Amino acid sequence: MALFTTGEAVAVELPIARIATRAAAFLLDLTLQVVLGIVLVFGVEAILVSWNADSAWRDAAAVVTIAAVLVGYPAVVETLTRGRSVGKIALGLRVVRADGGPIDFRHAVTRSLSGLVDFWILGTGLVAVVTSMCSPQGRRIGDALAGTVVVHDRSRLPWAPLAVSPPWLAGWARQLDLSGLPEELALAARNYLMRSRTLTPAILDQLGRRLVIEVCTAVRTPPPNGYPPVHILGAVLAERQRRALQRSPRQAPMRPVAA
Repeated sequence: MALFTTGEAVAVELPIARIATRAAAFLLDLTLQVVLGIVLVFGVEAILVSWNADSAWRDAAAVVTIAAVLVGYPAVVETLTRGRSVGKIALGLRVVRADGGPIDFRHAVTRSLSGLVDFWILGTGLVAVVTSMCSPQGRRIGDALAGTVVVHDRSRLPWAPLAVSPPWLAGWARQLDLSGLPEELALAARNYLMRSRTLTPAILDQLGRRLVIEVCTAVRTPPPNGYPPVHILGAVLAERQRRALQRSPRQAPMRPVAA
């Protein structure tokens, strides 16, 4: 398991895929790529022969076709399926961003291009195996460059905690511009809320006031007067989560944490 911090500063543990399952998925995808490559090479060759193309054109077409299969197949399929190639679907794996979110074409094509180094330059996949074994999250070079991780998609994931906004501060929080709130600060505020019941009153007040000042400075608004830090921080994080869930409606279930 590895800990991911999502865009709304929710900490979620995801089960990391290791070498055995990733290798099995890769071999299945490789089999499909070989079949697809053979079909395309012979198809393109037949077309070029019918056009009376010379050997230089046929050699160039073969190289382009093979490159398209090696790079294009995983990039296109993982983009369309949000991180699941045919092999990964069969083994229950998925490629996700470093924050646990779905990948896009940029991530997929970076992984595919880097796969030429991971798997094909040495011809043995040794680079991918060594880098994956050395990484705590099982990341090969392509994952490191793309900012992705391969996880088990079929495992039941633990529920992540949600902050709850006090009703009397919900309207104030809805007017905030949260684009300037850094991830690190949002996570620090969340950790404060989750530990609030274990802190002494003095530490709770001192640490909370400091976080409120930093958060309100980041969102460019003065803190509301007369409310304890746990209420203010809870309102800010709850509103941040509400907006994130609106942008990505298909989220795992989450349990609330009282602010």
